[in-house]
Parts: sequence; C-alpha cells; structure tokens
Amino acid sequence: MVETIANTILRGRYLWVLLTVLFVVWAAMGGRKLSLTTDYRVFFSEENPQLTAFETLQNTYTNNDNILIVLAPKNHKVFTRKTLAAVEAMTEEAWQVPFSIRVDSLTNYQHTVAEGDDLIVGDLVVDGANLLDSDIRRIKQIALHEPLLVHRLISPSGEVTGINITIQTPGIDQTREIPSVVAYTRDLVKKYQALYPHLDFYLTGTVMMNNAFPEAAKHDMRSLVPIMFLVVFVLLWFLLRSLTAIFATLLVVAFSIATAMGLAGWLGIRMTPPIGSAPTIVLTLAVADCVHLLVALMHNMTKGMEKRDAMFEALRVNFQPILLTSLTTAVGFLSMNFSDAPPFRDLGNIVAMGVVAAWLYSYVFMPSLIMILPIRPHTNQETASRWMSRLGEFVLRYRKALFWGNLGLLIALGYSITRNELNDQFVEYFDHSIEFRRATDFVTDNLTGIYTIDYSLNTGGSGTINEPLMLQIIENFANWYREQPEVIHVNVITDIVKRLNMNLHGDDRSWYRIPDSRELAAQYFLLYEMSLPYGLDLNNQIDIDKSATRMTVTVKNLTTNELLTLEARARKWLADNAPAHMQTVGASPAIMFAHITSRNIRSMLSGNAMAMVLISIMLIFAFRSFKFGLLSLVPNMMPAIMAFGIWGLLVGEVGVSLSVVVAMTLGIVVDDTIHFMSKFLRARREQGASSEEAVRIAFSSVGVAMIITSVVLIAGFAILALSSFKMNAGMGLLTAITIGLALFADFLFLPPLLLKIKGKV
Repeated sequence: MVETIANTILRGRYLWVLLTVLFVVWAAMGGRKLSLTTDYRVFFSEENPQLTAFETLQNTYTNNDNILIVLAPKNHKVFTRKTLAAVEAMTEEAWQVPFSIRVDSLTNYQHTVAEGDDLIVGDLVVDGANLLDSDIRRIKQIALHEPLLVHRLISPSGEVTGINITIQTPGIDQTREIPSVVAYTRDLVKKYQALYPHLDFYLTGTVMMNNAFPEAAKHDMRSLVPIMFLVVFVLLWFLLRSLTAIFATLLVVAFSIATAMGLAGWLGIRMTPPIGSAPTIVLTLAVADCVHLLVALMHNMTKGMEKRDAMFEALRVNFQPILLTSLTTAVGFLSMNFSDAPPFRDLGNIVAMGVVAAWLYSYVFMPSLIMILPIRPHTNQETASRWMSRLGEFVLRYRKALFWGNLGLLIALGYSITRNELNDQFVEYFDHSIEFRRATDFVTDNLTGIYTIDYSLNTGGSGTINEPLMLQIIENFANWYREQPEVIHVNVITDIVKRLNMNLHGDDRSWYRIPDSRELAAQYFLLYEMSLPYGLDLNNQIDIDKSATRMTVTVKNLTTNELLTLEARARKWLADNAPAHMQTVGASPAIMFAHITSRNIRSMLSGNAMAMVLISIMLIFAFRSFKFGLLSLVPNMMPAIMAFGIWGLLVGEVGVSLSVVVAMTLGIVVDDTIHFMSKFLRARREQGASSEEAVRIAFSSVGVAMIITSVVLIAGFAILALSSFKMNAGMGLLTAITIGLALFADFLFLPPLLLKIKGKV
C-alpha cells in the first residue's frame, strides 16, 4: 500500500502541485474572516463560576469597565491652579469619550457641606484656573482627608491624580467599539499633553487592558513570524545546503500556516494573544515533517541512488513514522480542548489543523515539487551520519551508567516539581514594551491598584440598605478590609452616609458615624441623590431595589495565592459576623484570573490522560507490539517531568499558559521517539539485526534528522519566548526546554532502555 501511494505521488507530481495550490488559496481566503477580540472575558468559558458571579454583579449595578487617566505634574504638585484647571477641563471633555457613562475626578467630586439646615452638594473644584490660595488650601485639606478620594483619585502625598471614565459599550461589535474608545482617549491625552506640557499622562484600566490583548497579538504576528522564517532559512541552509530543499520547505510552512489560519477564519474563531503564537508553532512543526523526508532523500542520493528511487525510498520508509508523529502531535494539541480557557482550546484546534495540513503538504506537495526542481545532496550529510555513529557507540559503551544516571536525574527533577506554585497576575501578562504595562506599573506605584475585589452585599429586602444594623455590618466589613496589609483602598457606601450624617448635624465631626434610625438614613440618601448631577448618581453602588450595595476593595499587586487567601479570609469574616443573606464571594477580573490557573490545571489533567491513552493505542498498533508501544511512553513523559522540575528550580511559578504545556509537548516529543523506534524495529525485523546493531542503525539513519528537527523546534519555541505577551513567552520557553530534554532522553535514555528489553520484537 505504501509503495502504491509513493508511486502515485511521484507519477502525478504536476497534478498534486496544482491541487495543493488551489486548496491553499481556498483555505487562505478564510483569513479575511479572522477578527481580533478585545474582551478579556474571552479567557473564561461560559460555565466559569467566577465569570458568572462577576457578570451577575455587573448586571445588578452599572458596568465598571473603565479607563483611568493619571496626571502626574513634573513638579509633583497637583494642588496648583494650572494642574487643577487641566483636571477640570479634561474631566469635562472626558464625557465625550465614546460609550462613557460616568466620569469621576478630583474636580467633580461631589463634596457636601451644611448651611444651616440645608445640604449643599457641588463640585469640589470650580474655575480651577482662578482659585485663590486659600481656596486651594481648603480643597487640598478636603481631598487628602476624604476616604473616597485618597488612593483612588488622589495620592496621599498630593503628587498624582486621576480621572476615571466608566465605559459601557453596546457589545455589538467590540472589535470596533473598544478601539474607538481607546483611540479617542489617546487623542484626548495628546491634546492635553500639548496644552499642559508640565504634566505626564498614563492610561490604564480594564478597557486599556482589553485593548492591550489584540495589540500584543498583532505585535507577535508582525515580529515573531518573520524572525522565525529567517531562523528556519538559516538553520536549513546550514544543515541541508540546498536551495531547492529550503524553497520547498518554506512553501510547505507558508501553506500550512495559511491553511490553519484560513480554516480558523472559516470556522469563526476569534483572534486572541495565545492564537497569535499559532503561526510560529505550525511553522516549526511543519519544518520537522519536511526535514525527515529531505534528510532521508539526501542520504539515499549520497549512496548513489537516482533522485526518483531515492525519493521513493524516502517516502516508503518515512510514511508510517511521519503519519504517526503528525497524528500524535494533533492528538496532543486537540487535548487542549479540555482547557477551561477558550483561547487555548482555539490554539489547540488551529495547530492541530496546521499539523494535519503540514503532513499532507510535506508528504504529497513537497516530494512532487522536488521531483520537478533540480536538487543535489551535500557531503555534510555523510559527515553528520558518521558523528551519529560515534554517538551510538558511546551510548552502547556506557549504557548502564546512562540508564541509571538518567533515572536518578529524573527522580531528582521530578521531586523539584513540588517547588512550583500556582500564580498568575494578569497585568504581568504583558512585558514592558506594551504601553498598558508601563502605565499600570506607574499607577500602582504612585496612585492606586488595578487589582480589585467586588462584593454585592445583600441587606435582606427592599429598602433595607437604610437599616442602621445592615449599614454597620457593611462598615465593619470595610474597616476589617482596611486593616489588611494587602489593601490599598475600600470604596463603600457607608463613607457617604457617615459624611451626610455629619453634614446634617452642623458638620460636627462627632456625628461622622452611621445614623441611628432607618428613616434618617433614607432621608439622607434621598436628599443627596436629588442633589447629584446627571451621571454621578449612586446606581454604581446601590441596586434599584435598595436591597444591596456594592463594595470595591482595591489591593496591591498580589500573587494568585495571596489574592485567593485574602478573599478566603474575607468570606470567613462574613460567615462569622454577617447574616446569612449577606454571605457572598468576591467577584472581579482579578479573582477570575486567580482561579483560572487551578481550574485549567484540573481540566488539563483529564485532557492529558485522554491524550496519553490515545497516543498509547496508536503506538501499540504502529509498532505492532504492546510491549514497545507502552515502553515508548517512558521517554515521552520524561521530558515534561524534567522540564517542570527545572522550572521549579529556576522560576517556581506556573500560570494558566504553562498548564497546557504538557498537552502541547506530549504529541511533539513523541515524534523523535517514533522515528528512532521505527528505525530500531525495522532493523530488528527486516534485517535481523541484534539490539546493539539496531541501535547503531537507528543512530546513523535517523539521528541527523532528529537533531535538525529538534534544533528547529527549539529555535521556534525559543523565539516565541521573545513574545511581548508573557503567556506566550513562558509557554514558548518551557516548551523549548521540554523539546531539548526530549532529544536528550531519546539519545541517552531510550537506547539503554531498549537494550534491556529481551525477547521477540
């Protein structure tokens, strides 16, 4: 059957080239349907409980997606006429940002004072450019002692201030809505930078984070893919020294990427930063398929075979291992569908399609094209084969030491896996080349944090938000949070009602407390809300039924474990001190990202187990041996165990992106094992060679190809480690380490393991 397929390919070479080009053109047309999503929620499945809790909270109150414009005067003084005038003017103009529903700043903060029995509510700053010195001192005194402002819109030192714009997009076409918001805001900042050169501006917030995701994906596709093409060209030239071989390989690579991304477009998959790594991954895997055929072709030609006979033999010998490696790699990536993060499911599906396309193009299109074009082997092939033979002799001579030494190393590094901790900080998904990361770091260091925990505190029924007992419990909960060392700011409704109580008792500071009766609290809220201007009401803090209130806790840049530990302590406080109807969990993007890593690891364990079972079945049937099929799994699991052990020693943190590395690499690292064992078993079965001689034959016939493919794969994933998106960078680096260890295991552990197996093959 294999001979028939090989002859069919070689006889119809012109037809296969034409059909391949036509199919690639059709598939690539789907690329026009690819769109970049701008919503961080894409990282969470619809059934994710933390996403459900957060969306319930968002639906109860107004949306809190925001852009925070931070103004930092070069003289470190916010309370000057020039700076206050800039904040005032910019606050007014910020209402024009598309889809803005609220703007909060130092200048439009609704300050309350008592005049007799009347409550006066108004902007804290009016006509900032013409304020008297006494007015500025009064404003500064109020601002720096107002809990609703400090660490939220003004730094405690008065050196930095912010303008918070709440955004609520229709959600009809976020690929346009979010970019339009960001573009307008950036233009606004540019305008005020020109008007007020004494100010530095920084943009952060959830909307800017949303926009940073597609920007990171575009950056990777523009920079990493061209770099990888260049690296592949250089490596192939150094290793093959054949322009025809390089040209054919690059066409297979380009066709595989175009097919994978085009089919993704036809299937309606949306682009996310993890998917931005798909072209680089497909590229490296496609090269690996081509190299095995090309090395076999040139090896045959250097032995004196004609080009057609050499290609026929290369196709015959490599049909099973290349098909098998493609299938196992596809299974490994398809197991990513068990991931709890949809972008990694999409990444797995796209790469799986690219792997299948790469197999088809490398086995059908590339041989057909090479039979049309001239090619000649390079003498380096024989030199490299001799080096492989020497390595084989070394392994045979020191087989016992290598076996036990590698086993000891595996156990030691396996133990080091326990040093890894689950940790993800979504701000650190971006490196410092991304504007959002630089701005957020400055804001966190100088004004407020971007990590929050939101609570919807149910007070027990319609209108019960006015109950003094409920307000006191909420106040106690807020005060408990303020005592925690991880907390920067707490935004809570009780700060407003306490201030109103004080105002309506002649601004007597002793009355800065919760009112004594429900009626008083209800009157205060009614009087206050009637005095608020449009857009600055309390809908973002109190539900329509006045039966629940929102409390927002801003925390420092915490690790996943620290954030989850803090939230667990808060739940315990509520369990011990609040009524049953007030028991709730924290909900926010930070909480969602904190949970996704552990959820993803649990779900990927099922995926890895399923992939392992399927790959085991494939290997058993392919090798026609239950014994050798299961045996091959040992060197295939070894690289992942060792890689995570090394990661535990060097880094010690595992995030959501690294939780899919085992699934990704499982199919890839099987490839070299399959090629080595195929040659070993073929030598034993077809040539009647002993185990020692079969090892020699495997090293000399496939060793060079294994090195070339591994070098290309390591280079591809190492380049991915240069990504500005840390998810891709960490995933690329750990995968490169795993593939390097796989080559180590296949050369120095698999042969001694095979030599220990006695009996029939």
